[in-house]
Amino acid sequence: MYIDGFNLYYGCLKGQPHKWLNLETMCELLLRRFEVQRIRYFTARVKERAGNLQAPVRQQAYLRALGTLPKVDVHYGSFLTKPTRMLLANPPTTGPRTVEVIKTEEKGSDVNLATYLLVDAFRDDAEAFAVVSNDSDLTEPIRIVCHELGKVVGLLNPQPVASQRLLRCRPTFAKQIRPGVLGASQFPPRVVDSAGSTIHKPPGW
Repeated sequence: MYIDGFNLYYGCLKGQPHKWLNLETMCELLLRRFEVQRIRYFTARVKERAGNLQAPVRQQAYLRALGTLPKVDVHYGSFLTKPTRMLLANPPTTGPRTVEVIKTEEKGSDVNLATYLLVDAFRDDAEAFAVVSNDSDLTEPIRIVCHELGKVVGLLNPQPVASQRLLRCRPTFAKQIRPGVLGASQFPPRVVDSAGSTIHKPPGW
C-alpha cells in the first residue's frame, strides 16, 4: 500500500470526523481479498500557521499513533514556504493586478511515493500494489508497474471525483474510498505505544 497522506486528508478527511484513522484497518477493509504486508505513508511535518497553531500538535499525536502499527512505514517530504506574487482573481481596472502572498507547497511526497512504488515492483516485493491517491502526477509510475512490469496495481481514490488522466494508466482495479470504511477504521480514543505512553485523540477529531 502506498498512501499519499495529504491527498487522502484533503480528499476525504478534512472537515469530517474520521481523521483518527487506523491505516492498517482501512487497507484491510478496502482490500479484503489480499493480505496487506506493508503500508508506506507519505507525508510532511506541518508547521504552525495563523489561525491553526495546534496543527503540528495534532499531527504529531497522529504520527505517534501510526507508530504503533507494525505494518506502517512513514516517509517524509517537506514544506517549502516562500513569498510570491500572484494575479488577483478580480483585478481592478486601475492599480496593481498582482498581490504578494506567502505560498506553502508540500514537496517530495509524490516523488517519494513513485520511487518506492517502482523500486518495490522491480524487486518483486509483492503480488499486488495499491495506491491511495488521486494525483495525476502518478499516472506514469502506475502505468509502468502495471503494464510494463505486469504487476497487479489497484488505485484507491480518496477524492469525490476520480482524475480521468490518472485512470488513463488503466490500473488493474479502481475503488472509491467511502465514508463507511473510514468510520469503521478509527483508532480508539486512547492508544498506548510500546513504551506504555498514552496517545490521546486530538480534540475535534
